Amino acid sequence: MRVFKHTPMRVRFSVAIIAALGALAVAVFGSSASATGLKAHVASATSSCGTNPGKAATGTPIPVGAIDTKVPGTDFSDIENMEGAYFACVNANGGVNGHPIKLFALTDQITPASDAAAAKQLVQDKVVAVSGSSSIIECSVNYKYWQSQGYKVIADGIAPQCYGTPNYADANMGPRFSSDGAAQYVADLPGVKKIVFDQSNVPGTGYNEGGVPDVAKLKNIPVTALTEDVPISDADAVAQKEVDDAGPNGAIVLNFTPPEALLILQAAQKLNIEGNVKAWACSTPCDTDYLSSTLGPKWNDKFFVNAELTPPDPTHTPTMNLYKAILAKYGKAVSGGIGSFSQMGFVDGEILQHALESVKGAYTKASVNAAIEGVKNFNTGMLCEGWTYGPYKLHIANHTDYTVTPDNGKMVIKQGCTAISSADPLMNDYYKAIGLTVKPVS
Repeated sequence: MRVFKHTPMRVRFSVAIIAALGALAVAVFGSSASATGLKAHVASATSSCGTNPGKAATGTPIPVGAIDTKVPGTDFSDIENMEGAYFACVNANGGVNGHPIKLFALTDQITPASDAAAAKQLVQDKVVAVSGSSSIIECSVNYKYWQSQGYKVIADGIAPQCYGTPNYADANMGPRFSSDGAAQYVADLPGVKKIVFDQSNVPGTGYNEGGVPDVAKLKNIPVTALTEDVPISDADAVAQKEVDDAGPNGAIVLNFTPPEALLILQAAQKLNIEGNVKAWACSTPCDTDYLSSTLGPKWNDKFFVNAELTPPDPTHTPTMNLYKAILAKYGKAVSGGIGSFSQMGFVDGEILQHALESVKGAYTKASVNAAIEGVKNFNTGMLCEGWTYGPYKLHIANHTDYTVTPDNGKMVIKQGCTAISSADPLMNDYYKAIGLTVKPVS
């Protein structure tokens, strides 16, 4: 298995200064220093998100758009809401060269008409970038339109076109490759002889499950694929079928949003059948404290989640601390709190801010999107490796990740940064495109 050492987190200079001043205050004045005048001169934890701490940006706004799915059973709006929180922090601390970022956040209804209308609305709003989009079908509906309009979209994608076209690059690796990662992990567990893969019955199910059989085949493990209508109405029946299909030597891999996955897992626990299989696993959305704390300790080291981003609980880097501080101060609209979706929105904001800071001259659609495409090996502090857009025909910019497991209400790292297997032919195509040789691994 190809395992990477985790890329060192980016040290944000101003956060380091804050930490140093805080330590100095305690060293000189003792623990009561928080009551002294010194603390008044120490910037808040969120001040490091901009270049001019404490000074609101007053220049001409930089308009940015995003389209996220928000329907019963499938809600990705935490992503654009968290990106909006990130921009609010940037704007309160100098903006980008004095310019605030204005986010036009739209939601779709998983219909081509709603996605096409949203894209045209953003163009009418004269956005110079599209960042923070996460939708079941938006990429498939709009990729040609964005290409014709000259946009290089930063997204958190679902559909194949989010990863297989020139005009999208994502902070996440999407349900297909994250499901690959979850299957890759359980296939390596002792005694696993079968995998049951279950997911929401939404557009793209064939694509989402497409790499799992190829990954499992490396260990001669057969895969049974299921789908469920969401919102789930009979979680007991779903859990029972999954366990029956997997058998005592099987593993179950889920690909659902956290509320739907939780229904299944709680049903299995209520029926006392969670231990009737070798393991349970899930794609990235399940990497959330909300799910872990609700499940309780029975799932410790029994449930394994593919984590596309650095696990928040055991990580206390400047970047992770900034993420949590922004979420606490500006993220009231982020309903899911700490978890993969809000992390994705944070990373989208980081990448776009980084690109905007490289623009020389006016912030136009042409200059901004050239800067986005030019992002290379950017250390977000949230991903295993540097993030690159680049002039490629396809983009799987995030292709290396963790596995986490619940530990008494928190998610902890079970396996360090590991490349997604090139046994998935689409991942193999990307590795070839960027000139990376990765042997098929399970």
